[in-house]
Amino acid sequence: KDLEVRLGLTLCRRGRGEQRHSGEIRVCIEPSLPTSYVLKCLLARDRAIMMFGKLRVWDTEHNNGVLIYLLLAEHRIEIVADRGLNRFVDAAQWQAIMAAMRGAFRSGQFEAGLNDAIAAVDALLAQHFALAPGAVNANELPDAPHFR
Repeated sequence: KDLEVRLGLTLCRRGRGEQRHSGEIRVCIEPSLPTSYVLKCLLARDRAIMMFGKLRVWDTEHNNGVLIYLLLAEHRIEIVADRGLNRFVDAAQWQAIMAAMRGAFRSGQFEAGLNDAIAAVDALLAQHFALAPGAVNANELPDAPHFR
């Protein structure tokens, strides 16, 4: 519960960062794959894509939503980005963000690792979807992390 509170505060602060661009960042943290995924031999990536849809991260005006998915039991990290942002960001950039997060997590720096990943995604969104002066991000998605 303490982790949820700390991450919630982190993500609320992150919401203020979304004022620089029109993108949306969601974080989803699950303890394990649902049994149905295990029985079907589906992977963390499959679940991340499903949660991208379920949490409606795809449903942004500029198709620039990003889901950072953490599967705790398997120590898996996935980033799923909508097509608007993926036009500008290649797989190597996403892999670098995930690798940095993995390294921080291995060192026990969970909050710092997640904060740095969010900041990296935020910077990509600001680079490619910067708001015009005086424009406001409509905040189309909740800032709070999704926990199952």
